[in-house]
Amino acid sequence: MKAISSSKQAGFTLVEISIVLVIIGLLIGGVLKGQELINSAKVKNLAQDFRNTQTILYAYQDKFHALPGDDGRAPAHVCPSSVPGCVSAGDANGSIDGDWDAAAAASVESIYFWQHVRFANLATGPTDTADPNFLPFNSTGGRIGIQSGGAAAPLGVQGSYVICSAGIPGKLIRQLDSTLDDGDPSTGSMRAGITTAGPAVSISTIDDSAVYVACLGF
Repeated sequence: MKAISSSKQAGFTLVEISIVLVIIGLLIGGVLKGQELINSAKVKNLAQDFRNTQTILYAYQDKFHALPGDDGRAPAHVCPSSVPGCVSAGDANGSIDGDWDAAAAASVESIYFWQHVRFANLATGPTDTADPNFLPFNSTGGRIGIQSGGAAAPLGVQGSYVICSAGIPGKLIRQLDSTLDDGDPSTGSMRAGITTAGPAVSISTIDDSAVYVACLGF
């Protein structure tokens, strides 16, 4: 006599499906939280760049009674005795002349600034402008620089001096502005803009996928 075989079709129960959905939700939540932590860390680094630049400017002033970059006696103040002409002197007019994003080879005080503070051991980094790593960059790969404020200040920010940091994604700009200013990148002491063929242009609408320059006056 031939045995009769029976087959049973198995499937997922509602409980099993619920468990899978919960696991997927936890994984997605973990990824999003991880990305949030990464972005927060980047913002902290960007904010620290602004704070550090202010700190080293004031530290240099306190030590030498002159502005870094503008210091007319910088060679005497910061050069080792074995290399008396290691840096160029500024014109001592009380202003850090030159654009914040000037080329490393430019003979302007906004470039001398980095030489003066580094030779004074107030900041790390190469002192030779020919070194490919001479210019300072932020954690997102954008240029950092400083210049005097006034009528020609980048993005119209107010203050005696202006620090700018470029290449910052829009998704970080608002958080950075909230950390250092009023949370509105179009107003206050920090403003954001875009660069075209000339100076950065201030804007009021931020696109998360675009990159911007942030400038802080103080």
